[in-house]
Amino acid sequence: DKQGFVARGRQALRRAAAMKLNIANPSTGCQKLYEIEDEKKLRTLYDKRLATEVDGSDLGEEFAGYIFKVMGGQDKQGFPMKQGVLTADRVRLMMAKGDQGCRGYGMRKGERYRKSCRGCIISHNIAVLHLVIVKKGDAELEGLTDKQIPRRLGPKRASKIRKLFALSKEDDVRKYVIRREVPAKSEDKKPGSKAPKIQRLVTPISLQRKRHRLAVKKARQVKAKSEAAAYQKLLALRQKEAREKKAEKMSQRRSQRSSQASM
Repeated sequence: DKQGFVARGRQALRRAAAMKLNIANPSTGCQKLYEIEDEKKLRTLYDKRLATEVDGSDLGEEFAGYIFKVMGGQDKQGFPMKQGVLTADRVRLMMAKGDQGCRGYGMRKGERYRKSCRGCIISHNIAVLHLVIVKKGDAELEGLTDKQIPRRLGPKRASKIRKLFALSKEDDVRKYVIRREVPAKSEDKKPGSKAPKIQRLVTPISLQRKRHRLAVKKARQVKAKSEAAAYQKLLALRQKEAREKKAEKMSQRRSQRSSQASM
């Protein structure tokens, strides 16, 4: 019983020290989860920060030649690591909607509240670490580099479609949109296809609308200038009339005084 208790304790310690590595390969679109229980391998990761590059040979012989970049992670309670928080501990920070680690559902504009997050320094408290392959090694990794997952959706923005197919400005982008096949809902219906609406596409209608906006803006400026000139002209006329009225009153008073003095 004592030996079994010790063995179970060792297993629990090994599980507590284990760390999961979620490795992604952007070039193939694959990702795979590895669990590392060796404390010596994990110590090579400790005290490293987010966005640092890690040599794959430190994590195992199968990763020799690979270079990984640390992109993020979660601790054992599920709190995410936050870039810029220079500590290995968990902290409570004031966050607003849009900040990393604060989705802000139901928050009002300008509202902030405290949320827990883990610092950007890797420690034994981290349960899952997210890595990205920066440089590929000699050996293939099963399920990560040996197969290709095609992208479900193509580019949507006009400039990105031009970049993908190396098009010039004279080419029509609408002919190169990647369509997605949609299977038929039932046997009697035909399969269809869907295409994204191209964003930032310059068409004759959009140019016409732009010209109209500029013309309206110019007309507003001309109208404002003409109204300001008319106002200044009217103001000058009113001031002249007021001065003439004042001078007339002053001359009437002087004449009255002179007549009273002669009497």
